[in-house]
Amino acid sequence: MPLSDLFENMKTGNEKQQSAYSAIIELDVLNQWSSYSPVLCGTLPIGIDISGSDLDIIMEVHDLDLFEEKLQKAYNCLDGFTLKRSRQKGREVVIANFIFRDFEFELFGQAQPVHKQHAYLHMMIEHKLLQTFPALKQKVIHLKQQGYKTEPAFCKLLDITGDPYEGLIRFGVEKGIILKQTIYV
Repeated sequence: MPLSDLFENMKTGNEKQQSAYSAIIELDVLNQWSSYSPVLCGTLPIGIDISGSDLDIIMEVHDLDLFEEKLQKAYNCLDGFTLKRSRQKGREVVIANFIFRDFEFELFGQAQPVHKQHAYLHMMIEHKLLQTFPALKQKVIHLKQQGYKTEPAFCKLLDITGDPYEGLIRFGVEKGIILKQTIYV
């Protein structure tokens, strides 16, 4: 299944995927933020979520000040709302977290196309690996239930050493899952 269909397929996926799909539609987050090219990333669309997995929505944002204002106005009344600005890999990012319909949402914005952001590239690589090696699914879920984050779980199972977030990207390039020029430096 192509990545573009992952969100739409949640509509008829397992119970948690269907609930998450409904929450995203009800919140209207993809339409409301459409000018920022929002993409749902993470474990839920590819079916390796565990209890407590959040809904990560990444966006391409060039005016972080305006983005912060809009996030504050849109979600500050929701449970658990936090808004922070930080630097990740030398880039300034804005992250909003909140709870809606029992799901933790994380809205992430940075000045980089979504298809070049690490969250998107990781999901693309993980999705391809799960399609190619279906037995990985339960092994990854098992490690996640033991406390591993997703990328470190994949790296452990695939014997990828070093930083798991960079290692998974390297692995994806080496295996031809993603193109080197896709990576934003």
